[in-house]
Amino acid sequence: MEKIAGYPESLDNQSTHYCPGCTHGIIHRLIAEVIDELEIREETIGVAPVGCAVLCYEYFDVDMHEASHGRAPAVATGVKRVHPDKTVFTYQGDGDLASIGTAEIVHAANRGENITTIFVNNAIYGMTGGQMAPTSLEGQKTTTSPYGRSIKDSGNPIKMTEMLAVLDGPAYIARVSVHNPKEIRKAKKAIKKAFQMQLEGKGFALVEVLSTCPTNWGISPTDGLKWLEEMMLPKYPLDVFKDIEEVE
Repeated sequence: MEKIAGYPESLDNQSTHYCPGCTHGIIHRLIAEVIDELEIREETIGVAPVGCAVLCYEYFDVDMHEASHGRAPAVATGVKRVHPDKTVFTYQGDGDLASIGTAEIVHAANRGENITTIFVNNAIYGMTGGQMAPTSLEGQKTTTSPYGRSIKDSGNPIKMTEMLAVLDGPAYIARVSVHNPKEIRKAKKAIKKAFQMQLEGKGFALVEVLSTCPTNWGISPTDGLKWLEEMMLPKYPLDVFKDIEEVE
């Protein structure tokens, strides 16, 4: 009988620490499924960030390395250069990648490091109490912007994916979402492409995944999915922003 579903071998059977309605768990599973399908579990090394996903090393059944605040791309660069035969990925939230680690991700991408980055954007600092993040939307209320984010005072939300896509170094840059089954399937396809680019030695690949944070958004898990679709998608459109295979 053909097996059509199962628990990914690259995902440890751990009780989740994520809040109800958070989509980190979906993204973890997609990565684990991709690692299984590519048959690279024994050759994969992940780099964990700070923030809500700091414990992602507890979930992935692959070798993992913890990095200090925002330094995951620098750590991954070192790991990959020492072990060029390994598949190296970073898993980072928007606070870790778009604020603390802006320099690290820009320079790793610009160098075209042959690593894969999964960038989870939920438009807020989750673990530390729901403060305004670089990706928070205009008018979005957070614990540090109780009257809504002001462009005049705080600047515009940073579109990291578009910013990195204009660099010469990256091979593949895409933004996806996991707010419904159709988009989840597209997200897995993009994540798999990002890992395949590394396996083929084509260089830096990043997939931004729009995610939910119902706890800090102050809404229910169901409304969180609607908020992502109605509020985040207009600001962060889904697309492939760079794919060197399309121009080769």
